[in-house]
Amino acid sequence: MLREATAISNLEPPLTASYVESPLDAAIRQAKDRLLSLQHLEGYWVFELEADCTIPAEYILMMHFMDEIDAALQAKIANYLRGHQSADGSYPLFRGGAGDISCTVKVYYALKLAGDSIDAPHMKKAREWILAQGGAARSNVFTRIMLAMFEQIPWRGIPFIPVEIMLLPKWFPFHLDKVSYWSRTVMVPLFILCSHRVTARNPSRTHVRELFTVDPQKERHYFDHVKTPLGKAILALERFGRMLEPLIPKAVRKKATQKAFDWFTARLNGVDGLGAIFPAMVNAYEALDFLGVPPDDERRRLARESIDRLLVFQGDSVYCQPCVSPIWDTALTSLTLQEVARHTADLRLDAALSKGLKWLASKQIDKDAPGDWRVNRAGLEGGGWAFQFGNDYYPDVDDSAVVAHALLGSEDPSFDDNLRRAANWIAGMQSRNGGFGAFDADNTYYYLNSIPFADHGALLDPPTADVSARCAMFLARWVNRQPELRPVLERTIDYLRREQEADGSWFGRWGTNYIYGTWSVLLAYEAAGVPNDDPSVRRAVAWLKSIQREDGGWGEDNFSYHDPSYRGRFHTSTAFQTGFALIALMAAGEAGSPEVQAGVDYLLRQQRPDGFWNDECFTAPGFPRVFYLKYHGYDKFFPLWALARYRNERYALA
Repeated sequence: MLREATAISNLEPPLTASYVESPLDAAIRQAKDRLLSLQHLEGYWVFELEADCTIPAEYILMMHFMDEIDAALQAKIANYLRGHQSADGSYPLFRGGAGDISCTVKVYYALKLAGDSIDAPHMKKAREWILAQGGAARSNVFTRIMLAMFEQIPWRGIPFIPVEIMLLPKWFPFHLDKVSYWSRTVMVPLFILCSHRVTARNPSRTHVRELFTVDPQKERHYFDHVKTPLGKAILALERFGRMLEPLIPKAVRKKATQKAFDWFTARLNGVDGLGAIFPAMVNAYEALDFLGVPPDDERRRLARESIDRLLVFQGDSVYCQPCVSPIWDTALTSLTLQEVARHTADLRLDAALSKGLKWLASKQIDKDAPGDWRVNRAGLEGGGWAFQFGNDYYPDVDDSAVVAHALLGSEDPSFDDNLRRAANWIAGMQSRNGGFGAFDADNTYYYLNSIPFADHGALLDPPTADVSARCAMFLARWVNRQPELRPVLERTIDYLRREQEADGSWFGRWGTNYIYGTWSVLLAYEAAGVPNDDPSVRRAVAWLKSIQREDGGWGEDNFSYHDPSYRGRFHTSTAFQTGFALIALMAAGEAGSPEVQAGVDYLLRQQRPDGFWNDECFTAPGFPRVFYLKYHGYDKFFPLWALARYRNERYALA
């Protein structure tokens, strides 16, 4: 751990006629100017949101499923896929991670569909790696569903997920309302596809039998991953249900199919797509086709357009995003620029902030909008924000709190109605334990993670420390306007105290990882007035200081989701996580510490000539241990936020 800082970040005296711009001021100015240049005309910021190679591979698979093959586009996606293969032939879930068999199987199949020879070196290496892991039969549920649809494995190789689930009463142990929003939107059209055993058109009749160690028809170990007594009991019930499936009356299946169709078409969400997430969009598009909705039907046309809007073109390479993040990016950029604006007057900055905040205010979900959150919170008026451009059925509690915090920071009375509606909605989404989930309240039916379909472990949306901290951060600054919300804030702080790890950190559900969680909570503590000498704060500060690297930065790998020994550790520092750590330490009153100055020096040394930083690593989990993301904006605004706060703190101390 670095204890002595260099002098590069020393502040110059306050502005005078003879003032010479310090390295710190120059770094802030360059990053600010570059960030302002990326604002869209409408007022928002949006950066690329990249996932692993599963998503672009699935785009190619979709084209062959539907027999809607764009050869030129396919070739560019294939270029992207080939360029992201690991040295051992596998494809990881995040850069530098271990190979993942499900991702590698999908990429191999996609490249073979795109015309790559199985004798090509990259295909041979991928195939040998897959076989060494036990073959494609060891893939996860979603990959095996794809293989069943492409007629590569029998339907008994996937969980029994009949569309009649749509008819189950709410008291039944499994019900749509008991799983997360992303699970609902993915599963409902999938119920149709699986119950009717819809098969891919696959015009080239391409197969991947070479990826199996045992003939798929003879394989008897598709569910060996089910280990718990509860999981085995559910698997036995599922197999019994599959035996009874031929007895389901045709009228019942037709009724259930219609209910599923009505459910997902009500939520198609125009050009933003079902759930505004790629897997749900693709399932909906394929289900519309199976159910006879013609290509020129507006619903089907928009369903395809919503998918194509996720493509990112980079010369001869193309990849597909899992979704887009304009609300999140704009809100965090606004908080960053508000920190910058506290130092000096800047008309261009003020104008950009005003435009961005007005755009955010315009995207608030109407109080009468339909939304699945109403299932558990009947009568709660809308007032939140989505993560994407549009997703009214599924406002995001996390985004809503960050947007509201940014609007409140503007001190613009024209946002008062937005803020009151936001505060009421956020408070209404509090779970019984005092915490907040991302999209639903009290989504804690943990036994559902034992069903065979849930081998990804991401079926639920329980409260988490990071989302709860953002809610507390906003409510603490707003509660004087609505004193009746103080009990909500107090329960949230109590929840955060209970969630602190023994070493002083907090788990980061939606950002990597314990550094992110700790940043989130220390900002909430600061807003709520938790004193800096509070034992919880001191433990967190001690933990952050203990994991600082020799170069002055901080870094944490996504391996920390798989192995706790990686908590707060990485083989290198990153700019965005150094930003998290610095902001967290300053929120705890550590602006004058040598650790903070060393972190600032690290950021100044790592800044590129274009004003930004460059972190190659993935920055967040979509679902821990299963799906990871690279927010391309994190290495642009979080380091700037930290530098701007440091400048403001040091001038305040001067």
